Amino acid sequence: MSKGYLTFVLHCHLPFVRHPEHPRFLEEDWLFEAISETYLPLLRVFERVRRDGMNFRLTLSISPTLTAMLQDELLQNRYIQHVKRLIELSKEEIKRTASEKKLNKLARMYLGFFEENLKYFTEEYNCNLLTGFKFFQKEGFLELITTVATHCFLPLMQVTPRGVEAQIRVAVESHVESFGSVPEGIWLPECGFYPGVEEFLDKEGVKYFFVDTRGILLAREKPLNGVYAPILCNNGVAAFGRDPVAAETVWSSEEGYPGHYAYREFYRDIGFDLPLEYIKDYLPEGSVRVNTGIKYYAVTGRTEDKVLYNRNEALRKADEHGAHIVDSLIRRMERLSSLMDREPLFVCPYDAELFGHWWFEGPQWIESLIRRTAIARDRIEMITPADYLKRYPDNPKSELCFSSWGNKGYAEVWLERSNDWIYPHLHKITELMVDLARTNKEASGLRRRALNQAARELLLSQASDWAFIMKMKTTSSYAVRRTREHIYNFTRLHESITAGTIDQEWLSCLEQRNNIFPFIDYRIYSP
Repeated sequence: MSKGYLTFVLHCHLPFVRHPEHPRFLEEDWLFEAISETYLPLLRVFERVRRDGMNFRLTLSISPTLTAMLQDELLQNRYIQHVKRLIELSKEEIKRTASEKKLNKLARMYLGFFEENLKYFTEEYNCNLLTGFKFFQKEGFLELITTVATHCFLPLMQVTPRGVEAQIRVAVESHVESFGSVPEGIWLPECGFYPGVEEFLDKEGVKYFFVDTRGILLAREKPLNGVYAPILCNNGVAAFGRDPVAAETVWSSEEGYPGHYAYREFYRDIGFDLPLEYIKDYLPEGSVRVNTGIKYYAVTGRTEDKVLYNRNEALRKADEHGAHIVDSLIRRMERLSSLMDREPLFVCPYDAELFGHWWFEGPQWIESLIRRTAIARDRIEMITPADYLKRYPDNPKSELCFSSWGNKGYAEVWLERSNDWIYPHLHKITELMVDLARTNKEASGLRRRALNQAARELLLSQASDWAFIMKMKTTSSYAVRRTREHIYNFTRLHESITAGTIDQEWLSCLEQRNNIFPFIDYRIYSP
C-alpha cells in the first residue's frame, strides 16, 4: 500500500476573448498561445503515457469561458491561420539562420513543433480539443471539473448572493452541456473562499473545492491533519488545502524549477529581437511587436547576455526535476504517515498555462512526474479528490476562513486603487438583473432574448481577469475597456427592456459577438 497520495490539479482558464468585428485581434493570441504551448503538449503527454501503459489520475478544471472558446468555429479557424503564419515564419527563420548551426537547429525544432500542433489540432481532434480531454476522462485518466461561469472572484461579490449563485449555476450547466455530467468539484477562482459560498456549491451538487493553505490552517477548529487531508464544511462539502512546499517548489521565482538556467527564456522572443522590416509581415498591423513563440535563448541567469537554448539539456533537467519532486514528496509522506490516522494527501494545484506557455518544458516535467509516480505506486499514488472522498468519506468538520491564493492570502490583488472602481458598478447591475428577473418571470420573443443577453453581459463584466490585468498593468487598457463595455451593454439593455424599446439590430449584433452560454436562462437571477 502506498505511503501517501498526490492530487495534481491543473486549472485551465482564459477570459472570454472573441472579436469577430476585427479580422485579427491581438488578445485572441492568448488562446492560440495556450493551445500551442500548453493544451496540445499536455494532450500529447497524456497520450504517450497512456500508450506506454502508465496509470495516472489527474484533475483538470476547465473554465466555462475556455470551454466556449475551444468549441467556437471562428476561433478554431483563426487558430489554424495563426499556426500557419508561424510555420511560414519558421521556414523563413531556417533560411535566415542557415549559416548558424545551433540557431538553425532551433529554427527547425520550432517548425516541427508548429507543424505537429497543426496536425494534431486538425486531424487528431478535429479542431476541438475538448474531444481529447473527454477521451482521457472516459478512459479514467482525468477527472474534469469546472470553475465559476466567468471566473468571478466570489468573495468580492458576496454582497449580491444571487449573483454568486448564478455564477455557480451557469458553470455547472455549462459543464453538463460540454461533458455530459454534473462536475464533482469546482475550482473557486483564485482559490477565493468566503464562509457561506459552500451553500451554493451544495445546492448545485458540487462535492468539493480547493482553498489556499491559510483557509485550512486558520479554520475555526484547527484540523489535526493540517492540509494533508480535507476538511468538511458544516454542510458536508469538502475543502482540499494546497500543499505550500510543493507550491513553492514550482511557483517560486527565486527557487522554483522554471527559473533554472537550462530552461527556455520566456522573455526573449524574435518578435522583439529581430528588425521590424524583417518580421513585420508576421506582426499585428505590421508594427505591433508581440511574442511569436520562437525563442532561441535559455534562462542562463540574471543577465542580458543569454546563452542559446539547448533542448536536450532542458529535457534532461525536466526529468531530473520530475524525479526530485517525487522523491521529496515520498520522503515527506514517510515522515507524516506516522503522525496521522491515515496516509497523507498532498494537493498540488497550478494554473495549467504555467506548463508549456511560461515554462516551456513544463509538460515534460509533468510527464516525468506521471511516469515516476506510476513506477513508485507502492509508495505514492496519484489520486483525484473524488477518489479520496470515496476511500475516506469520514473527515473532520470546521468553518473555513476567508482566503485566496493571492498575495498575502486575501483580496488585495483584485481590490486596490487600480481596480476598486469596478465593484460599485458590478454590485449595482447585479441588483438590477435580479430586479429584471423578478419583474419578467415569463418573458418571450425579443424581450426574452434581451433578458438573456443582459445576463451574459453581467457575467462577462464580473471576470476576475479584468481586475487582475488592471493590477498587473499588462494590457490594462483592454481590461478597462472590456469592463466598461459589458457594464454599458447591460445598462443599455436594462433601460430598453424597462422602457419596451429594444433595438433588435443592436441586440442581434451583441448576441453574435458575445455569444457565450447559448443555453442561458435569465431566470437564474429570479428569487
